[in-house]
Formats: sequence, structure tokens, C-alpha cells
Amino acid sequence: MKLTKTAETVLQKRYLAKDEEGNVIETPEEMLWRVAKAIAKAEENYNGDTNKVAKQFFEIMDKQLFMPNSPTLMNAGTELSQLSACFVIPVDDSIDGIFKALWDMAKVQKSGGGTGFSFSRLRPQGDIVKSTMGVASGPVSFMKIFDASTEQIKQGGKRRGANMGVLSVHHPDIEDFIKVKWEEGVLRNFNISVAVTDDFVNALKNDSDYELKNPRTGDVIRKIPARKIFNLMVDGAWRNGEPGSIFIDTINKYNPTPHVGMIESTNPCGEQPLLPYESCNLGSINVANFVKNGGIDWEHLKEVVWIAVRFLDNVIDMNNYPIPEIKENTMANRKIGLGIMGFADMLFKLGISYDSNEGVEFAEKLMSFIQEESHRASSALAEERGKFPNWKGSVWEKKDIKMRNATTTTIAPTGTISIIANCSSGIEPAYALAFRRMNILDGEEFFEVNAVLEKTLRDTGIYSDELIQRIAETGSIQGIAELPEELKRVFRCALEISPEWHVRMQAAFQKYTDNAVSKTINLPNQATRKDVEKAFMLAYDLECKGLTVYRDGSREEQVLATRKTEKKERKVIRPPAFQEPRPRPKITTGRTIETRTGCGALYVTINEDEHGIAEVFVQLGKSGGCAASQTEAIGRLISVALRSWLNPDALIRQLKGIRCPSIGFDDGEIVTSCADGVAKVLERYLRGEYTKITIDLKGIKPLTEFVEEKTEEHITKLIGGVCPECGNILEYGEGCMTCKMCGFTKCG
Repeated sequence: MKLTKTAETVLQKRYLAKDEEGNVIETPEEMLWRVAKAIAKAEENYNGDTNKVAKQFFEIMDKQLFMPNSPTLMNAGTELSQLSACFVIPVDDSIDGIFKALWDMAKVQKSGGGTGFSFSRLRPQGDIVKSTMGVASGPVSFMKIFDASTEQIKQGGKRRGANMGVLSVHHPDIEDFIKVKWEEGVLRNFNISVAVTDDFVNALKNDSDYELKNPRTGDVIRKIPARKIFNLMVDGAWRNGEPGSIFIDTINKYNPTPHVGMIESTNPCGEQPLLPYESCNLGSINVANFVKNGGIDWEHLKEVVWIAVRFLDNVIDMNNYPIPEIKENTMANRKIGLGIMGFADMLFKLGISYDSNEGVEFAEKLMSFIQEESHRASSALAEERGKFPNWKGSVWEKKDIKMRNATTTTIAPTGTISIIANCSSGIEPAYALAFRRMNILDGEEFFEVNAVLEKTLRDTGIYSDELIQRIAETGSIQGIAELPEELKRVFRCALEISPEWHVRMQAAFQKYTDNAVSKTINLPNQATRKDVEKAFMLAYDLECKGLTVYRDGSREEQVLATRKTEKKERKVIRPPAFQEPRPRPKITTGRTIETRTGCGALYVTINEDEHGIAEVFVQLGKSGGCAASQTEAIGRLISVALRSWLNPDALIRQLKGIRCPSIGFDDGEIVTSCADGVAKVLERYLRGEYTKITIDLKGIKPLTEFVEEKTEEHITKLIGGVCPECGNILEYGEGCMTCKMCGFTKCG
């Protein structure tokens, strides 16, 4: 494989086998052979040529034409051998059912899988519990238990645990569910989506009421205006991208095995609707590598589709399932999800604009070809190996088509595998065309440029290092005057494409996808709630199976702002020789300031005596635990240092910028850790933003500093926060936060 620096980093951190001490013990080529041989071993069950097939599997991966989902790359050929990414676990309305689901979740996530749940069966808050004559706490309270469990499981896992929580729009607790993530830090390991029905949308379009029903009894509890609930959904999506929406009736309209059961949830990123206790393994074709001489090599693409379908069907046989119910249902339906990545790069190569009728029509042509060939490949496997066990009664039996797999296609997130394949993610437009990166292995800073753009610039003779640096400042070429307009028309980024075209592109792919499509509808920061509403209704009318919107900066906005302040003078004095800290005075005066961190509210109390700051107390809003003891320790050490005449600026410099896995935002400013939060509070305090102060440490030569008067300004960055593992920027796409530097993802 031809690997970029970023791909090398991702492979070493995430995929290559390691020994007990964490040392990498295989090369990328050896990893591919490990995977190819392990998956080809399934050929022994059907008298196939294992060596020949293993070579085919290796070649399509080595040439970066196809990559399976991350668990397969990580675990195939290892003792774990859990190869699936997507699982749905039922949650029944009993204490046994709830905690059975929790136990099942733990086993799945320990093995590296993401889990989806519908909590719609649980009785509403305040409903009766007959066995104890008590009252139910409702689905939201139980979701918090699942969230806390995931928090602990992910600490030792190879992939972070991730969940999808779904609640029916008809559930009496739907308002609480919609608003649950409006409070920062709640359900941090969940994506949440409302299961929207046709009845609800019809009521919405007619501006009428709809029914809320108790799932325990089926009784109608009350009727409320559909517009009220819809406005809450829109408001939440506008605020921070959640809840998403899954159109559950549309999903079940295309359910291939309705005789087996109804679909009630999806995996964490929403692209894989599944029956209870069902799993699916995914893989993606890098379609950008099939562009030749200005067109598509359709024959080669067909060949790779057929090999990929065989690969994914083999995975089902070679998989080590975490619980028996999942093995039983997965084997019975044999769902696979073949998708694509590199679509934006493909359009760049073909000179087609993403936001155009030509782009949408080409998407339909491409996906219809892959859909048709994957069905043919599955049908051929059915002749060779037999139909999937639940074929009788399925939509395929009604069509009189033998199929090895109940489904064959899915458009999944490809965050890290697209880095390995060196292409754009999934069907998303380019996030940005150039980045400034920091290689976390050796500290080297470098520019990463979209490969197609770089080649185009070189071919046209306008490439220069200075030009790339200018592009990297914004990630876009639209503001660079000397570039030709035709280039700007084609090379457009996510936020330069209107929401309508995002939705229409998702619908184009959904039209020819068995399962569903992971796609983020990007909105500019200034987008209104009305814009969100339009996207929702268009997605429903075009028969998308779900919708995820993200308004730029709504969740991770970084606003650089300075308040108007008077010029203030503070005197900082160099201390004398080493000495004991001055005693704590009996009486001090000060302020307690609240700031927001990823761990919750942090309260910083700053007290002064006649010499200046005498002590700092730091307390987390959450009492107890290791984090609380560490924040207390930070306060004690700062207090001793300040009473020892240490310049507070030196303390601020040491604490500021320290990172932890949980980041927060305080008045639009990113807070990377509790220590960082304390430093920023101290800095603002010394600037006089909380109170006017004059520090005069007697007997020491003053150094006068001024805080200049500035007008308020706001700059919104296209970022998704800070990666907790490498400190680079997280990108929001395909319904998930992903670091393109090290492969970290918040969605497992």
C-alpha cells in the first residue's frame, strides 16, 4: 500500500498487531495477509480454493480498492476474532430485560462493537410497577445507566464503546428524551434519535394532534400537537445536532424479512437498521480508484464488487459472536453492508460538482450499478452455498430471487479506513482541501493536501508551497482569486454546499442501498431552525431512512472574543531568595468563579490578602472521586506557590492547555481539562474581568503590563473540538466525530 504519514500513524495506533508490551509486531502488508488468510479460511466450508481467494482478498486491500470495517482489520486472524461493527440489542420492559440488555452490551462493546437500542418498549416515567407497587423511572433514567457502563468499558477497550438510543415519537417521555442532551456531559456515549412515524409526519403536515401511547398497555395517554414535538426536535438538532431522526416506517417498508420481525433501531451512526439481536459486517469500495481516462472502469468495479461480497459473506462464517442470540439471528439473515468511500475524490477527478443535478444523477448511476452487481454476486453465492435460512417468507422469495444475504449494501462511515485508503470519507464532500497536521509519533508538523487537488494544481502548473499554505488556512480554495472559476466550481467543501444538495445526495444513494446511509447534512453557523426543518421534511419526502444535521460550530464552536475593558495596571514582582510560604491570613477576600469543563462545572475560589492572591480553592461540581481529589490538589499547590511569591503568570503557563479526554466549553471558549479551566479563570481574574485588582508585592521592582481595550469580535472555526488522544482537530461527518490524524472516533 502507498501510505500517507497519517495512514502510517493510524495503522500503528489502531490496527497493527502488538505484543504484550504494546510494541508493533507486524507491517501493514502482514496485517493485510493476516486478514485475507483468516477470512478466506471460510472457503473450506464450501470446498473453495482458500489460497486463491486469500490472494484476491489481499490484492483488493493492498491496492486500496476495498477495506473491511475496523473490527475485521483489527481482529481477523487473532484470538478475539470479533469482526462485526454493528449490533442492535433489544431492551424489554422488565428489570430482567433491562439488565440482560446491559450485560449483552458489555460483552459486545468489550469485543469492539457498537450497540443500538430502542428504549421504546419501556413504560413511561411515573407508570406503575406492579411487582413492587412503585413507579417506573422511565427510559431516560435507564439510558444513563447504560451510558455509565459504556464509560467504564471503553477505558480498556481497543475501540471506544458507542451507542445509539432510539425512542418512538409516540412514547409519553418523548419530550424528556429530546432534551436530555441539552445539558452538557449527559449521555456522552450515546447518539440519540427519535423514531418518527408516518402518522406523526401526517399530523405535522396537517398541523394537528397525534397520540402518545403507554407501551406497556397500548393505551393512548394523551394527544398533543405534532408541531410542539417537532419544534423541540428541530431546536435540539439546531443546538447540537441531536436528536437525529430515523424514519422508522420507511425503514420497515424496505425490511427484507418482515416475517421475522420489525426493525426498531440502528447501529450508532444510523446506517445499519437491524432486527433485535442482529449484527452486520461492513466494507467499503474506494470508488476514486476506478476513474481512468476521464471515465469509470465499470468492468474492474464489477470484479471488485463480486470479490467484496464474497469477502463479507465469509466474515459471517469466520466471526466470533459475543453472545449466542446474535450469532443465531446473524446466521439466519446473513446481512452484509457493502458501501463506498472516495466519492468526493471521484467527482473531483471527473470534474463534476457535488451540488449539481449532474452530481446527483451520477451518484444514482454509480450506486445502482454497485447495488445490482452486489445482488448478482449474492445470488451466485446462493447457488454455490445456499440461500440465507430466513429466505422463505422474505421479499426475495416473493421476487423469486435466490439470495445468500438478506441485504448487501450500506453506506457506512469510513473515518479511519478512508485514511488508510487515502481517499475522502464515504459519500461526504471534502471536509477541507488542505490541513496543517502534527505527526504525533515524532512531533513533525506537515501539510496534508487532498491528493486530487494537488495533482490538478501540478498538472495546470499553478502549484506552489505558498499556495498550499494559503489553502490550509481555511481549508478552501474559494477565496483565492488567482484560481480559475472552473476549479472552484468542482473543488467545493462541505460548508460550501447548500443543505438541500446534501439531502438530495443522501436520497440519491439511499434509492439504491438496501440498508441505510450515514451522511451528515452540514449547515452553516448562521443557519436557522427553519433551515433544519426544511432539511428534515425534504429527507422524509425523498424517502431517506434518517437524518443527521450539524450546524457548524453548534456543538464545538470556538469563539475568540475579548470584552471591552478599561486599561488596568497590575504589578508583577520578581521574588527574593527561596523562603517558606507566607502564612495563610485569618481573613481573606475574594471571588468564586464557575467555569464549564468536560467533567462538569468547576468552581474556582480566589482569595487575596494585602500582598495579593493568597490561596485558590478548586472544586468540581461532581463530589468525590479521583478527579475531585486532583482538582483539590491543584488548588493547594497553586496556593503554596503564590504564597511563595511565584509569578502567577508562570503558573498559568504551566496549567494552560493541559488536555484530558473530556473537553468542555465555557462561554464559547474551549476548556481542554480541569487544569486548563483553572488557568483560564486565573488569567481572566488577573486581567480584571471578574473584579478590578491591583497586586503590589512590596519591596519588589514592578513590571507594568496593560490590557489593551479591544472591541468584541467572534470568529467561528470549522472544527469539531480537540482530539483527546493527539490534540489535533476533530471533524464532524457521517454522523460522527473523527480525528483524521490518529483515527480516534467518538462513535466506536
